[in-house]
Amino acid sequence: MTEELLPVLLIVVPILAAALPVVLGLFRQQVGWPVAVGALSVEAVLAAWLGYAVYIGESRVVHVLGGETFGRKEVTIGGSDTEGFIVGIELVADALSGLLVVLVALVALAVLAYARRAGPRRNPFYSTYLLLTGGLMGLVLTGDLFNLFVFLEIVGLMTYALVASDRSGASTVAALKYLIIGTTGASMYLIGVGYLFVRTGTLNMVDVARVLAGEPNWVEGALYSEPLVAASFGFIAVGLATKAAIFPLHTWQPDAYSESPDSVTVLISALVSTTTAYALARITWTVFSPDFFAANPRAVEALLVIASVSVVAGSLLAAMQRRVKRVFAYSSVAQFGLIVMAIGTAVHPAASDQATQFAVYGVVVHLIGHAVIKGGLFAAVGALRSGTGAQYVGEFAGLAKQRPFLSGSIAVLGFSLVGVPPAVGFVGKWYIGLAAVEAELWPLVAVIFASTLLTLLYVARLVERLYFTPSPETTEAPEQVAADGSGSPSYGMVAVAVLAAVLAVALGFAGAELTDAMAPLVEAIQESSPEVHP
Repeated sequence: MTEELLPVLLIVVPILAAALPVVLGLFRQQVGWPVAVGALSVEAVLAAWLGYAVYIGESRVVHVLGGETFGRKEVTIGGSDTEGFIVGIELVADALSGLLVVLVALVALAVLAYARRAGPRRNPFYSTYLLLTGGLMGLVLTGDLFNLFVFLEIVGLMTYALVASDRSGASTVAALKYLIIGTTGASMYLIGVGYLFVRTGTLNMVDVARVLAGEPNWVEGALYSEPLVAASFGFIAVGLATKAAIFPLHTWQPDAYSESPDSVTVLISALVSTTTAYALARITWTVFSPDFFAANPRAVEALLVIASVSVVAGSLLAAMQRRVKRVFAYSSVAQFGLIVMAIGTAVHPAASDQATQFAVYGVVVHLIGHAVIKGGLFAAVGALRSGTGAQYVGEFAGLAKQRPFLSGSIAVLGFSLVGVPPAVGFVGKWYIGLAAVEAELWPLVAVIFASTLLTLLYVARLVERLYFTPSPETTEAPEQVAADGSGSPSYGMVAVAVLAAVLAVALGFAGAELTDAMAPLVEAIQESSPEVHP
């Protein structure tokens, strides 16, 4: 087997394995968990292999399904023979997507340790879990705009099912709300892709970038100033912003996170919006490129305004919540606002090469850091609820004495979310702030500072309850603890939360290695080169 097959296998393995829990379930109950562990263990090995090829071997891994790679196909366009478009569906692992592949594989496998006790335990749940993992891999690896939509829909449909997997009324309503809003966002994205296809005649990201830049000999100049191209970016940005829960398109997220089973919340909070934000960065940087925003400065200004509002509004709403899961759900609205802010800063006409470099670093580090931090926080909160029944901030009073490891994980991850060094949350926010300073976008600097203070407000409130507020006489709530059948948290549940806290600190020290890996991507954006494949 060659390395070129790895992107295909990363998508195919979990999708094919998803049939096994249902089929084997005809003969034996509760076989879903061991099947999922086996499939995702293979997935983790494949992801590590791909990561080694990309970062140690310093090569891009490309596979074209059902066709030929670019430059090997000659077609007649406009009466002359010329290099044609890529034929087939291209899958690509490069400096950016390689990191996301490893992240998806490791998080999906780790959450299984949590789900062993937390549940749900039905076989269809694990089939859906595996299908979601395959969709996330496809979303990260595809080099085709339409197939990105296909994988976006696979991810959406599987997420809707997982949110409602405990069959409660509240989770069903949350899943329906997510279905309606998420489908609207996906439709907006598809309209934008349709506009691009009408104007460029292709859906491959490389070819779209080349046509927009006016490179092929049948295109008369760059197309960046055309209204149809500008409209396409608007629809794509709004669609992906909806999926990433950017204010005011975020309304599905608080209910989806707070009403899902705890293991589902851990998984989707770490990966679903993260991969969607990655898709927005990919399209913004390498399909449209900085040249598009130089021709349409209002587009990037609108993106920065929406991101800034999301940061402030998400932080304020998080500080106002009493239920802990909703605190961190609204916190994600603010954190993804920061990521979108950095995406826009990287291509802002006022951004110098160094500002672009810092912005790219900020996006990558914050994407990975947020996945680890937020997944760990929801894991710790869910484990505490499993053992004590605590769901609201006030009910966390004095729990540090009862559950020191889980409480310590919340404290470490919470302060990493604030941006306290040396954790990874500090590194990501530092680079985003540096990018704004280098580009002299001072309102963004003020937004980042205000967000940090607001984040400190709700994190400090929770830590104060855990460590400095005496516990009431009766802290156990047996009827609540037994409500989901999970009882006391398992070692696996505690281990996931503690491991996330350790990783959050370790990744802070590994910031230089993460940024070094992004050098090819930074160079491609700075050169506005459509020759460099996303």
